[in-house]
Amino acid sequence: MDVQRYQETLSRSSLEKDLELFPHGEFTEIGERGVNLSGGQKQRIQLARALYQNADVYLLDDPFSAVDAHTATNLFNVMVSAFIHRYSLAGKTVLLVTHQVDFLPAFDSVLVIFHP
Repeated sequence: MDVQRYQETLSRSSLEKDLELFPHGEFTEIGERGVNLSGGQKQRIQLARALYQNADVYLLDDPFSAVDAHTATNLFNVMVSAFIHRYSLAGKTVLLVTHQVDFLPAFDSVLVIFHP
């Protein structure tokens, strides 16, 4: 385990406050399908797990859909943008599927799919 990367991921995914509230902090067992988490917590934990990995390709399927607009913007600006441009995702392929067009200028390529 890379402790520095782990702490950085927790911070950037806005999970530090949540972990303080969990009965056993980062060692709290998450129930099946995340029954003991809110939708936003589940989403942020999934995103943090993905970003902690050292994969060559990341597929992010609307990772901001379960969080409010403010949290989505914060997560994108602080975590995803920072990781893509400065940290573990620099030079990696990131495919982001989203309905939030505000985030698109941060990416090198954008593919728009219309369904008639």
